Amino acid sequence: MKLSEFKKAIRSAGTVQFQTPDGADVPDHFHITEAGLTTKHFIDCGGSVRKNLSVSMQLWTAEDYDHRLSAEKLLGILQKADPLLGNSDLDVEIEYQSDTIGRYGVEFEDARFQLVSKQTDCLAKEACGITPADGKLQNEKWIKLLLYVLPEADAVDL
Repeated sequence: MKLSEFKKAIRSAGTVQFQTPDGADVPDHFHITEAGLTTKHFIDCGGSVRKNLSVSMQLWTAEDYDHRLSAEKLLGILQKADPLLGNSDLDVEIEYQSDTIGRYGVEFEDARFQLVSKQTDCLAKEACGITPADGKLQNEKWIKLLLYVLPEADAVDL
């Protein structure tokens, strides 16, 4: 979800509610402890330099059960973050504690924000010899390397 869509959803909902990917509600007394720009500048396994920018917010719950974050207050927090975000309409990511800090995408459904699990992926499949159609290694040198490392493997399985 882009930041503009996120703000529009906040205005239309009137209340701010989040739900985790497993269907559990984030407690109503959550706080937004951070809102800002996250920059990930890296090199992928194929040697390409990449840069990803996103708007990130951290949800946190404490023992103050009477706390409620209103839609207006959340919009105000985002407005304070505008100098960091610039005029970019970036994807929104939410950090929320589970067994570790999880980073989620977000969608708006049934008047609440749904935290959506993110998946890892190879960004340079062609450099690794992996075809998108079947996800199997197609490059002969990789197959030879894997057979060397895993001599019990069968090339047919690769």
